[in-house]
Amino acid sequence: MSLNMKLCTKGVRITHSTMIFRWTQKVSIWGVFCISLVTAPVSAAEFRVGVVPQFDVRELRSIWQPLLALLSEESGHQFILEAVPTIPEFERQFQAGEFDFAYMNPYHAVVANQAQGYVPLMRDVDTQLKGILVVAKDGKIARVEDLNGQEVAFPAPNALGASLLLRSELERRFGVVVVPRYVKTHSSVYLNVALGLAAAGGGVQRTLSHQDEDIKGRLQVLFETREVPSHPIVAHSRVPAELRQQVVEALLRIAGTEKGAELLAQVPIKRLGRTSLAEYDVVAQMALDKYIEQE
Repeated sequence: MSLNMKLCTKGVRITHSTMIFRWTQKVSIWGVFCISLVTAPVSAAEFRVGVVPQFDVRELRSIWQPLLALLSEESGHQFILEAVPTIPEFERQFQAGEFDFAYMNPYHAVVANQAQGYVPLMRDVDTQLKGILVVAKDGKIARVEDLNGQEVAFPAPNALGASLLLRSELERRFGVVVVPRYVKTHSSVYLNVALGLAAAGGGVQRTLSHQDEDIKGRLQVLFETREVPSHPIVAHSRVPAELRQQVVEALLRIAGTEKGAELLAQVPIKRLGRTSLAEYDVVAQMALDKYIEQE
């Protein structure tokens, strides 16, 4: 007889003189106690969460900390934001496996899977990722070909939409080779172009839309790349499958609330849904290795 069953049997006094009501009440109380022993909840875990720094650290915190606080409340686990200031440092950390969960670009997801076994779990299923090339509205650049030999700002060498796709398509589609200047974040790219410090800049539509009007109003999109699946939320392979599933279900519940939808829109994510590594095969097949740079 199991320990739980012994406790249950010992706890119920059954005599002919005992009223049926009292007997039933005791059985009910001890039954609940037994069930609680058998189905005791798994202790809460603490997870480190990395986010690709498309914005500066202060803005990343303002976007992600409220969302992770809600996820902690909903899941019963603790999610700690590790705000990394630059994309190269973010790359170093995920390749070393320092994050338990992370939000990253599709190319990073492929590299992270190869390096550490990170698994894509969820993404914005209503949005695809594409790179955009912006120029100043009152500038001299009217055609993509005008950029040949010009200095162009990018957030980092291996940012997918804002750098890799753009640099590969500029060369392969237009025969244009530019002089890249890496300025750490998307926001810095747009500022450099708006101030005339670069002939053009690479970004993505979601980060351009997030800029203040005084910056956004000075820029125009000159060129867009092909589309690929959007940024996934990934989990390290050391996170048990059961816990991954708990996180997915908690995020889906959050996305179904008004407050959750508002927080996700700040990322920005329109409609959160499930994804898998197979969706990112198209990125792995794009032969972008030529344009990868190690910093």
